[in-house]
Amino acid sequence: MILPTTYLAALLLLIVSMLCWGSWANTQKLAGKWRFELFYYDYSFGVLVCALIAAFTLGQWLPKELSFSDNFLIASKRQMAWGVGAGAVFNLANMLLVAAISVAGMAVAFPIAIGLALVVGVIWNYLLNPQGSPILLFGGVVLVLVAIIVDAFAYSAYTDAKKQAAIKAAALQPDPKAKRFAAASPGAARGILLSIVGGVLMGMFYPLVEISREGDGGVAPYGIAILFGSGVLLSSLFYIPFFLNFPVDGPPIEVAAYFKGTGRQHLLGFLGGIVWMAGALCNFAAASTPPTVHVGPAVSYALGQGATLVSALWGLLVWREFAGATFGVKMLLLGMIVLFLAGLGMISIAPLHGG
Repeated sequence: MILPTTYLAALLLLIVSMLCWGSWANTQKLAGKWRFELFYYDYSFGVLVCALIAAFTLGQWLPKELSFSDNFLIASKRQMAWGVGAGAVFNLANMLLVAAISVAGMAVAFPIAIGLALVVGVIWNYLLNPQGSPILLFGGVVLVLVAIIVDAFAYSAYTDAKKQAAIKAAALQPDPKAKRFAAASPGAARGILLSIVGGVLMGMFYPLVEISREGDGGVAPYGIAILFGSGVLLSSLFYIPFFLNFPVDGPPIEVAAYFKGTGRQHLLGFLGGIVWMAGALCNFAAASTPPTVHVGPAVSYALGQGATLVSALWGLLVWREFAGATFGVKMLLLGMIVLFLAGLGMISIAPLHGG
């Protein structure tokens, strides 16, 4: 199988992973009013198809090396099960993230959910393997938590201002339906709550990936991708009907509505899954480099979590999710970015310093 053998190759893979993980959600935005539950069917197919294509091409080349199929023969069945479980845990977290994006947008959902996932992951890893400076580590965690709170305040202030503007505009109209619609427009709580729950779950999936590949019976990167993608697709068959019947936004709909989508909508969902799995494959492969050329923990961690800011910038600058925001809200968003960067920097360099 093909794996990076130089520091530069591993570094480039981490950069590509960051861009993919920070950009895949654009496909959901491009799908327009297509319900996220229906989008997610195609997304799940895309995740597994991308993993299969990579495994049966890149994972089988270089016959002198161990292929992904050879690795499957010697890998522990228990660790293979962890790989599938990691996909199922990630999938529920990601569905909540996608739900939050549909309600609140990328600039809110990603910083809150992935920021919280960062906090959960840091605490979990430190409890299992306490390394580095706890002052830097937990100081960074505090800054990330403050960034999450600031982002939530910014979104709450923005939605409240929009709601008040809608109520004032409706008051000038004779149609009573317009007044009721303005008064009933959703606040910020739903999007924030979805992001929080999704973030807690998101922080739990990567340690399961680590378990699946550790030791002599560990699964190789391309094998993990297939197991992970299988966990995503299989769990989607259970998760999606639940969200269709108990929607976070809009009325309940039937699974048959999936077949009413346009070719473009289905293609965008499929492409979203491919982009996400491409990022995952780059990340898994970069983590498997020889120790002599392994990217240091500071750079690796910073690039991995940099996807949060990539997605936030997509939401703010391209999709203009906070268009018309007051100066105060814009300052809160700027503060969120600065705090997140500072916290991420402290967490990244913590492993380089002893306690």
